[in-house]
Amino acid sequence: MRDDELEQAVRLREQGQREEARTILLELAKRHPDDAEVAYQTAWVHDALGLEAEAVPFYERALADKGLDDRLGAFTGLGSTLRVLGRYREALETFTRGLEEFPGDPGLRTFMAMALYNEGRAREAVGSLLKLLAESGQVGGYRRAVEYYAENLDETI
Repeated sequence: MRDDELEQAVRLREQGQREEARTILLELAKRHPDDAEVAYQTAWVHDALGLEAEAVPFYERALADKGLDDRLGAFTGLGSTLRVLGRYREALETFTRGLEEFPGDPGLRTFMAMALYNEGRAREAVGSLLKLLAESGQVGGYRRAVEYYAENLDETI
């Protein structure tokens, strides 16, 4: 029953029927308060509805369980949600924890750069994005130069 309801809720969310999905997920979360997957999906639907503050405790509950299948998605979702809520330090802590489990993940690094910018650390944010861009191979023959300037943005002649 839990699996069928969870599958139905995910399908509804994916089809844009978010309120219907939310109703099912909130009921599932009440019946299964320690279920990481239910918590994660409940967080996700709240985010999709623009209810970021309500999403946070569900993300935290999901990440408390090391067995959650999509921990990367949960770290990204929680960190991004915290950033949108203006809770930049908590967002940075979340992204740092995520990067400990998923070193080098480009999504986490990108969202972390946004939080760094929000924290007034623009130089560090741009530097990290330059590193990410250089690693992606999207800078043509300028990889070495871009990597150098990622660390030396203020350098002039």
